Order: sequence, then structure tokens, then C-alpha cells
Amino acid sequence: MRLSPTTADIEFEQTVSAFIAEYLDPAIQQRVANSMSIDKAMQDDWTRKLAAAGWAAPNWPVEYGGTGWSMRRRHQFEVLMRRHNAPETQGFGFNMVGPAIIQYGSAEQKAYYLPLILNAEISWCQGYSEPGAGSDLASLMTRAEVVGDDYRVNGSKIWTSGAERADHIFALVRTDVTAKKQLGISFLLIPMTSAGIRVEPLYAFNGKRLWNQVFFDDVMVPRSNRLGAENQGWTVAKTLLGDERLMVSRVAENKRILARVRRLLQDTGLEDSVLASKAAQIEIRLTALEGTALRLLSRFDGGGKVGAEPSMLKLQGSQLVQVQDQLLFEIAGLYGLPLDAESRQTPSAPIRHDAVDMIGSALFHHRGYTIAGGASEVQRNIIAQQVLGL
Repeated sequence: MRLSPTTADIEFEQTVSAFIAEYLDPAIQQRVANSMSIDKAMQDDWTRKLAAAGWAAPNWPVEYGGTGWSMRRRHQFEVLMRRHNAPETQGFGFNMVGPAIIQYGSAEQKAYYLPLILNAEISWCQGYSEPGAGSDLASLMTRAEVVGDDYRVNGSKIWTSGAERADHIFALVRTDVTAKKQLGISFLLIPMTSAGIRVEPLYAFNGKRLWNQVFFDDVMVPRSNRLGAENQGWTVAKTLLGDERLMVSRVAENKRILARVRRLLQDTGLEDSVLASKAAQIEIRLTALEGTALRLLSRFDGGGKVGAEPSMLKLQGSQLVQVQDQLLFEIAGLYGLPLDAESRQTPSAPIRHDAVDMIGSALFHHRGYTIAGGASEVQRNIIAQQVLGL
């Protein structure tokens, strides 16, 4: 496996870095660096700039606007984006429903939706989980009854991130109540402006609106908005991620957070402290994680088979984010009482407010990383059974 960069890798890094320097607003970079949210207009503007460069959808086929990059190149691009604190594109559109439309959509659906996603003219949220169907998603009960050329949809979805600013939702609905639960589900593309849709906020304990509950009350949806065959929505949902299962290491995000840790240690004069030693240990773990990720990506690019090993990436990557959040919290905690000089370990000045802003919020939010996308306990079972053969 190759670890050192090639000439092509170095040239690609220079090209991407120059693009970011020219087109990305430093004020937005600062917000991303401090884990602050950016508004939809900022995200959409950056997405359009990436689309103009042909970089908005690295995981799409070339004929639909993709890049044709290898998985290693996609990894490098993601790391560069996070290193320079660039905003992420809208994941529900580019990583989920976009690939689903490419694989299962009609010619008309592809021609309509894909350009809108690429140019950030449409935004999505995901309608999967329900109050009684979370881990057992196939038990969902949101009902879609055929009424002429339409479906009449009733029910609700919960934990719907971004529903308050999305204009479309892709939703799993039950179209056959008599079939086995996985076999009676269809996949619908629904405008959020449809009559009968109501969005109610769900707040995290840090006060942020992270999720919503979406209610459907006799919402009429054209049957032409179904993606894939009727009652085959479970198949569509299962294949949404495709090769994205290889991109679960969070290496790029961990590198971004580690850079913030280093900056904060420097700002606080703690570069030779026990906390700095913790940062060094994290860097060692992160180096090992990236090496494993590159090994699997190289195997895939070479035509080799990748089995359940990505569960190792998901487990370690999500845990490392949380470890780094805790370290940031500890560093900032030493300076929580700026007037109590005797409580400090070093005599340096108080940390400026923007250096510690959102550290607590990020720590609380990222607690969900070891649950979302497959809980750590599930990942350990997969690793034990399918990787180690226990």
C-alpha cells in the first residue's frame, strides 16, 4: 500500500488549496473552524462554486456530474476540504438521494432532480425514523394509499435533521399493509411545500434545533414521485450508501479538530503539558486510523473485496471525535475562571472568546456519533463475527 504522496497527489493538493484560497470567504472558514453553524445561503454559494469546478459530487458517475476520482483521491479531497475549514455540501442530496435517483430514477427524474442538486437549487431532508420505528425501521407505519394518480400520505417522521430549511423530503412509506414489513414499503420524493405537511422543532439539551418531527396529514403526492418500484422502497433505502460505507472513518473531521486542539494548546501556553501529551496520543491513533482507511481504499481501487472492515473505521473514527472534544473541553476548562489567576497552571492571558466558542456544544452534539450510522456495540459485534471470525 502506498502511503507517501505521488507527484499527482501534490499537484492535486496545490490545485485544491489554491481554489479554496481564491473562492472561500475567510469569515466562513473561521466559523467552520470553531464548529459554528453556517446558514443555507453560505452553504449553497459554496456548493455552486464547487459545482462550477466539477467537484461538488465526487461520488457520482461522471455522466451525471461526478469526478471519476478513485476512493483514495476522494479521501484526499475530503481531508483537504476539512483542513481548510470548508463547509460541507448538503449530504442528504449529494450522498443519499442523489445516488438513489441515479440508480433507481426514471430518465425524467434524473433530468429534473440531479441538476437541481448539483447547483444547490433544491435541498433535502430524510424521512425514515418514526416515533415507533427507529432501530427497527421496517416497522414504520406512515401510510401511503393510492388515490388515482396520487398517494395520500398520513403519519409522521421524527429526528428529521434540517427539515426546517429543506424544500423536499425523501421518505419511506407503507404502501402495502398486508405484505411482510420490508416488502410493503415505497420510496417517495415529496415537496415540503405540499399541503398537509407540518414541521415541529426538536431541541437538544444544549438549546440547538438539531432535529424535527414532520407530520403528514392527507398529503397528496403524485405517484410519478415514487423512486423505484412500488413496495420496493426497502431495496432503494438499503443501497443508498453504496460505496459510501468506505468513507466512514471521519479522518478528515478528526484532522480538522486536532488542528484546533493544537491551536488552543498554543494559545494557552500548554504545549508542554499533560494535555499536550494527550494530543500526541490522539495523533498516533489518528495516524493508525488513516493508515487503515487508506489500506481499505487502496484495496477497493485495485478491484479487491472489502467486507466488514469499514466497521473498524466507523468505530474508531467516531470515538476519536469524542475523545478530542473532551480534550478541548479540558483545555478550555483550565481558563474557565480568568480572574482567578492562582487557579491557572500557566500565567498566560485569558483565552479570547472565539477560541473556545462552541466547544461545549460540539462535545454534546458529537455524543451521537457513536450511535448514528450504527451504534458502537453493533460495530463491535460486526467486527467480532465478520472480521475476526469469533
